[in-house]
Amino acid sequence: MSARQNYPAAFDGAEATALYTRRGARKYLNHGERRRVLAALRALPVERALFVETLFWSGARISEVLALRPCDFQIAEGLVTLRTLKRRRFSLREVPLPPALIRALDRHFCFAHGEHGARLWPWHRATAWRIVHHVMRLAEVNGVCATPRGMRHGFAVAALQAGVPVTLVQRWLGHARLSTTSIYAAASGPEERRFAEGVWLRAA
Repeated sequence: MSARQNYPAAFDGAEATALYTRRGARKYLNHGERRRVLAALRALPVERALFVETLFWSGARISEVLALRPCDFQIAEGLVTLRTLKRRRFSLREVPLPPALIRALDRHFCFAHGEHGARLWPWHRATAWRIVHHVMRLAEVNGVCATPRGMRHGFAVAALQAGVPVTLVQRWLGHARLSTTSIYAAASGPEERRFAEGVWLRAA
């Protein structure tokens, strides 16, 4: 049984853009889980850690990261160019990555001297899935959110909670419709908690 088959509810087409499954299971990584995932990367070989970290900070789909080549990175600008694989028409989008990640990728893969047309991670999709799920186990993250898609959903929620404009998050994720991206704004963020704390104080 594949890793994907282990989490059927996360791939229910009717729920593809929802934050929760019909059974009430959360489908995105929350703040604490994202921190644990990053910490777990220290236990991985460099090449695998860089793959998961690129997935983590780009909000990309797993197949989009697997398709990356040296020529898809703009080192000085700190950008990666992703091919949006969910669109019928050919579509590219640029997503900024943390400077430390860009430097680590360049150092490991030697972008200036590598084969620009060769994929950085020439793995099968199933191999990439196993790597992500290994990280989730190390981070003690379980359930439908412990998937590459859960990481993508978590990126979207974190970006909106950090104040990134929804139209920019839409572009980073490669969504065709703004309504798809807007769903992530329903997750409760730190501002909501501060409002709630004000209510609690008034009642105390």
